[in-house]
Amino acid sequence: MNFILSLITFLPLLGATIITLFVQGSDLQASENAKRVSLVTSLFVLLLSIFLLFQFDFSNPGFQFVEEFLWLGFFNYKLGVDGLSISLVLLTTFIMPIVFLSSWGVNKRVKEFLIAFLILETLMIGVFVSLDLFLFYVFFEAGLIPMFLIIGIWGGKDRVFASFKFFLYTLLGSILMLIAMIFMWDVSGTTDITKLLNFNFDYKPMYFLGIYMPVGIQTLLWLAFFASFAVKLPMFPFHTWLPDAHVQAPTAGSVVLAAILLKMGGYGFLRFSVPMFYEASLYFQNFVFLLSVIAIVYTSLIALAQTDMKKLIAYSSVAHMGFVTMGVFSFNQQGLDGAVFQMISHGFISAGLFLVVGVVYERTSSRDISSFGGLINNMPSYAFVFMIFTLGNIGLPGTSGFVGEFLTLIGLFKENAIYAALATLGVILSACYALFLYKRMIFGDLIKESIKRISDLSLREKFCLYPFVILIVFLGFYPLIVLNIFSPSLELLIESLE
Repeated sequence: MNFILSLITFLPLLGATIITLFVQGSDLQASENAKRVSLVTSLFVLLLSIFLLFQFDFSNPGFQFVEEFLWLGFFNYKLGVDGLSISLVLLTTFIMPIVFLSSWGVNKRVKEFLIAFLILETLMIGVFVSLDLFLFYVFFEAGLIPMFLIIGIWGGKDRVFASFKFFLYTLLGSILMLIAMIFMWDVSGTTDITKLLNFNFDYKPMYFLGIYMPVGIQTLLWLAFFASFAVKLPMFPFHTWLPDAHVQAPTAGSVVLAAILLKMGGYGFLRFSVPMFYEASLYFQNFVFLLSVIAIVYTSLIALAQTDMKKLIAYSSVAHMGFVTMGVFSFNQQGLDGAVFQMISHGFISAGLFLVVGVVYERTSSRDISSFGGLINNMPSYAFVFMIFTLGNIGLPGTSGFVGEFLTLIGLFKENAIYAALATLGVILSACYALFLYKRMIFGDLIKESIKRISDLSLREKFCLYPFVILIVFLGFYPLIVLNIFSPSLELLIESLE
């Protein structure tokens, strides 16, 4: 199949079009039909991406299934996947059916809600498969719009503030990246990412507007890309939009935001910052390490003080993304493997955690930790699922969270033992806030009247949560099945740096 990547990318958009044109009316039946169309579409995309994986040549670390043609006479449409991008495509296509299944209870502007998520799926997949600079930028930025609408329309009481904060933070960083991309095109004469990966941008020291640039033009280019990816990830101190966005977003929005959208920042560092501006990346290495350690320790301490479950998990996400950036900028195999594995693992764990919060929120309309206690008495299945996600979040051996953090810390230790020791402190702190949350909600006597009749997981909720439980445990014992996909591409990246 010559156009399988285009099919995987744009099939959700076709699903959105079908709902728009053929699912008419606003009654219950129309809503149910729209839900079925979105679920079937996302499942079909998942099957296509699994088929793509089976056709993928694991011995080839370069780009495969490349599609390229000129669009409108001058716009270069080029798609392709390597081990890194196919891993994140699979993460996206796996998460989305669960997102649609978890949203079955939505009853406000159902069609528009589902259309927004289908469009968002197309844009997210497009980010990971684009091999043209400006095509990547279009997908990268356009993803802001549906998420902005999802938070702003279907969010909580402060949704307008949170959506605008999310939009402005991410947009401002990306404007600098666009300027950098235009300069790269002007200097290199191409927007082809495969060619740009082999292009040497000047790193001789220079002065720009009277400011000394230690690694020349690479300094400016690296800072421009950093401004966008650091906000997207997000890194300290650009993280403040994330807790607000998560708290106000509907459950499905939080799942997509934490599991996939944050990973675009890590992907951007691996695809652009490190291979294209390696000298600048090397120069700013300790700066990134410092910000990452601050993120891990500081946000973990803030998480300890939270009373809102969503806010606690949001700060936890910032801390875990700190491990990703440290792994990426360690520039060794263990660190890079750990960073990508951590992104995939965090995708499953964070999605699961936000879903379990959504379960109790649907039943009680509360996310306040103090509103719960003794849930194990009425919700044993829920307690078990929550326990697996909590242990994965801590990084307990036997869960996928351990593999990612362990590899990252090994890679970091090779580069800087002090930062590795400080980052390990974050692992201890994550155990503190995660176990605190679990103990307060699950154990003790069921004494609060508001939750005495609370029901356990429904069949639909089990279908949403159990796949994550299985994967977190399975990858904890057998991580090689995922590492074999992206590790050769990362090995090629390291070789290109030497």
